Amino acid sequence: MLKMSALPGVPRWAVLAAHAVPLATLPSGLWRVALVAGLPVADMPVEGWGEMVYVLGLSVVSECLALLTLGLVRGWGEVVPGWVPLLGGRRVRPLAAVVPALLGAAGLFLITGWFVYAAVADLGPGVTDSVAKQTLLVVCYAPLLLWAPLLLAVTVAYHKRRTRGAGTAWTPAPLTASK
Repeated sequence: MLKMSALPGVPRWAVLAAHAVPLATLPSGLWRVALVAGLPVADMPVEGWGEMVYVLGLSVVSECLALLTLGLVRGWGEVVPGWVPLLGGRRVRPLAAVVPALLGAAGLFLITGWFVYAAVADLGPGVTDSVAKQTLLVVCYAPLLLWAPLLLAVTVAYHKRRTRGAGTAWTPAPLTASK
């Protein structure tokens, strides 16, 4: 069975949801990489270095933001890792994680709503006229619909866990030097 690491007291469903977020963003990122690589996934090619950097940057940033969801179920979401300058070893206040996560989920809900509306209202040009390419696009982008609700659910679980018992936060084990 697949072993996913998380803190004690984190509900299993929250661990699964947190790990599902980066997986939900991965297909769209891979689709964008294929687009930049010149593979025939769309009728509109990426032209110029600026556009290539933007499209690849969007993939990297979205995946990095999705990976931050794991902090809501792991130790680095409660205590800043020691390697972080100036903040390493300090406790993360619950609202310092909850507020950005909720704002992120709200933004994702708005973006998702806009793109669903734009698709239904047939605003703007389509990416492709080919049924096969359109199917691939939908298959790669449909998992993104899960990002906002999963992030919201994991954030609520994190908030409940961190605020229900003040002073019961996880603390990392002390580092020991090996000889």
